[in-house]
Parts: sequence; structure tokens; C-alpha cells
Amino acid sequence: MAITLSRRRFITFVAAAAGLPLLMKAGNSKARLARWAGTSLGAPAQIQLYHSDEGQAQRAIAAALDELNRCERIFSVYRADSAISALNRDGVLENAPEDFIVLLSRALSLARISEGVYDPTVQPLWQLYFRHFTAARPDPAGPSVQHVAAALSRVDWRAVEIDAGRRRIAFARPGMGLTLNAGGQGYITDRVVDVLRAHGFASMLVDMGEPRALSVKPDGSAWRIGIADPADPGRTVATLDVVDKCVATSGGYGTLFDAAGVFTHLFDTRTGKTAPALLGVSVVADLGIIADGLSAAMLLAPADRRRAILKAAGGQKAIYVTPEGVVSTVEC
Repeated sequence: MAITLSRRRFITFVAAAAGLPLLMKAGNSKARLARWAGTSLGAPAQIQLYHSDEGQAQRAIAAALDELNRCERIFSVYRADSAISALNRDGVLENAPEDFIVLLSRALSLARISEGVYDPTVQPLWQLYFRHFTAARPDPAGPSVQHVAAALSRVDWRAVEIDAGRRRIAFARPGMGLTLNAGGQGYITDRVVDVLRAHGFASMLVDMGEPRALSVKPDGSAWRIGIADPADPGRTVATLDVVDKCVATSGGYGTLFDAAGVFTHLFDTRTGKTAPALLGVSVVADLGIIADGLSAAMLLAPADRRRAILKAAGGQKAIYVTPEGVVSTVEC
């Protein structure tokens, strides 16, 4: 059974092929829309920005893509030469990039706030389920209880050691593995925003897996993000007018391990089971590094802990969509 990748999140953003050329579209007499679409950490990504100088827009987006590539060399679990792949392979990383230390520190802080509901060391569970469902004749009931227990024994955010002074990251026990995909997309979005700002841009929407809107459009309107019904991605169940905010979404439907949609890529590390396929949550925060990762924590958090986790982790609003398309909101 091949793993099904979906990444259905926002109606506003239509999945595009990697490497779509930069497009310049006429706007009002003073501003034009520049748009690029591709991928970031395996997810659809895009940049939309307004400026009056096409050459400057071309140069700015080229610099932004250089920054995207730099970050992927650190955080991509799909690249054998990345810093995170080296850590997962060797159990220790010397001379860790500063970006790695910053994002991992945030991830471990979120794990503490959520009491382990969010855990970046979940990679052994991912690998177990991936191997199971890509085998020739996988048991549709999923991995055995014994195999899940063995994988869980290697999952523990408290067993990650960071020595920022020596720029050293290490696992306290063998067989552990790290993924920062839930967090990394938002962090990369922030870094790309910084590059575009440094090139003189103010009005933009940057989506490196999680969209962040800067300022308003030239006509004074907000950027509008439509949240899809996980069970029917052609239907919008809520819209957000976004200015100077990031919106990060998590849902089991992003990656399905089995044809029936029972097993997803989001894991409850308390049980080793996966999150429901058709439940989604979108978190609104000022920055990508805050919103991303937190959305995964909010999806898995018990209902009576949601508001406390949202507030402690710096989020402002969480919007839940049930399998029936019902929308509910948690706010600080």
C-alpha cells in the first residue's frame, strides 16, 4: 500500500507543481502581484507579494528560495545530507546550526507545555507505521502491540539534550529519532518573510507549508484564508481575514497510511495510536514558529487542556473542524 499524501488544508491555496515560474500580474497602477509556487519540506508552498518593481521582485524571490534551500538542508528528513538526518543517523550532532537549536528549543518547550502531547521525537513511530504499511501484505489492523510498544520506548522529548554553548544536540538513548516538520514549515515561513522584508517588501503572503500574511493588500483589504472541510475539500467551512498573522493547520488527512483512512501521520505518543483522519485544527498566532507545531498539539490535546496550552504556547485562536464539518473555536 502506497502512502497517500494529501496536504488538503486551505481552499485559498491550490497545490502547485514544484518550480512554477514567477508570475507578474497587473494590479492597480502602483502595485503588481508577484507569485511563486513550489514545495517546502514536501508540502505545497507559495509566495505572493506586491511591489512596483518587477526586477526587485525577481531578485527578492530568488533570495527567498536560497533561504528555503538553506533551511531544508537543516530540517528536511527527506534529505540524507540534512542536519536532522545526521542527528537521527548518529544520535549526536556537533556544530549544530543556530536555526536548529532555536527551532528544537521551541519544540521541546511546546512538548513541556503540552505535557508530551506534542513530541518531536515521534520519528520511531512514523518509521514503524511507514514500514508496516509499505510491506507487501500489511495487516490492515496496523502494527502489532509489541512493535508499537518498542517504538514508544524510543519516544521521549525529555531525552533530547541541547548544549547551546557547544552547539551540540544529542539523544540520551539509542534508536531515537527527531522530526520537526510540525514546526519547521512555520519557522521556514518566518525566515522567508525576513528575507523578503529585507528586500523592501511589506505586503505579502508567504506559505512555506503554513501561510503568514504581512500587512494588507494594496487596496487595503486583508488576506483571506478559507479553511476546508477535511471530508470535502471543495467546501469552505470558515474564512479568516488575516493581517500580520500566521495560520497553521494540522489534520490526520494530511498523510494517510492505509486506503481506509484509519491510520494517519499524527501520533498520540501516550498510546502509539494515530489521530483521526477527518478532524482538523487551525491555529492563529503572530509568527509561524508559534502557530506551527502548536496546531499539532491542539489537535491531540484533551478538550479541557486546550485553552491552557494555547495561551501558554503563545497562540491566539484555535479553530476546530469535525468530520461532520462543524466548526468550533477556542480563544485565549
